[in-house]
Amino acid sequence: MIVYPHAKINLGLHIIERRSDGFHEVETVLYPITLCDILEIKPSEQIQLFLYGLPIEGASEDNLCIKAWHMFREDFSIPPVQFHLYKRIPSSAGLGGGSSDGAYALKMLNNYFSLNLSDELLVQYAARLGSDCPSFIYKRPSLATGRGEQIVPCEVDLSGFHILVCTPPLSISTAQAYAGARPAAPQYALTETLSLPVCKWRERLVNDFEKTLFPLFPILQQYKEALYASGAVYASLSGSGAALYGLYDSEEAYKKGRKQLGVSVL
Repeated sequence: MIVYPHAKINLGLHIIERRSDGFHEVETVLYPITLCDILEIKPSEQIQLFLYGLPIEGASEDNLCIKAWHMFREDFSIPPVQFHLYKRIPSSAGLGGGSSDGAYALKMLNNYFSLNLSDELLVQYAARLGSDCPSFIYKRPSLATGRGEQIVPCEVDLSGFHILVCTPPLSISTAQAYAGARPAAPQYALTETLSLPVCKWRERLVNDFEKTLFPLFPILQQYKEALYASGAVYASLSGSGAALYGLYDSEEAYKKGRKQLGVSVL
């Protein structure tokens, strides 16, 4: 069985307040994009993970695919499996690659072993796996609140735009990004801003991580300016970075952006 865990971009990201449990209260819209990993499951005598493609930091036992299997193993009598994961989504880039792999592993195990769990139950398991994981149970735009695990569908349609994702040559851990976060109530409601034409987003749609990460990593600001210079209607950091994206309303402008930003484009 093979599945294709998809990446996401963040349409706005508000860091509202620090919670008593150590997490932050956030508000963001997670929008699925076509960039994906490849995940295969096979029978095995022991739980194993084989990695290919882009590098992943950390031990195999900390991978969310392995954690997903252990989580189900606690509740169901499932045998060991092999996971074969081909990474195409960069790690520590704000594109949700690890979270997507974990969520798709849950969905894959559910189908592979005919556990017959509903999507609603899978979302509950995914929330235990990681804050971003629940949104990947459904491949649709989602408004995420709480620490990111509370999701509801969001009516945002970017099908008329070309999405260009680029990754500067650095990685930013989520912990590093949140260490400098300055929580504050947003100036504009996120859903209200997203209801405006995309050409108006530049004035109102913000990712709060940019305020602290751009001074620390000037290359991020340079990439964002390059996206706008090449014709993007809107450009932003995705999640806590380091990936950025631009939205283009014409194929000509999109191709110009790809050419100007070069090999960093995904």
